Amino acid sequence: MSRAGYDAGTEIPVASYQVPLARAVKAATNLPTVAVGLITGYDQAEAVIGTGDADFVALARTILYDPRWPWHAAAHLGATVKAPKQYLRSQPSRHRICLMTEGQLVQFPN
Repeated sequence: MSRAGYDAGTEIPVASYQVPLARAVKAATNLPTVAVGLITGYDQAEAVIGTGDADFVALARTILYDPRWPWHAAAHLGATVKAPKQYLRSQPSRHRICLMTEGQLVQFPN
């Protein structure tokens, strides 16, 4: 949910500033919602989903800055990501143990 912020003069108070709107819409409609609004951290996004404030998070500027944010979040949170084999050697060494292909955890040497 977004109430927009297209005007350059719009004051953005804090990270996750749109999450209360998503929470309110979800509670009022019982429909799945997407939260936006300066969601940039792995734990921050996990908290939005984990508390039930929204069903999904949208990461616009975050993904522009770090297109592999979902992989990095998975590694940070101790999860794994399924990926095609051709992507496996492209990951930084600190994230190498978080990818799976064909049901197998893959770890390449540095």
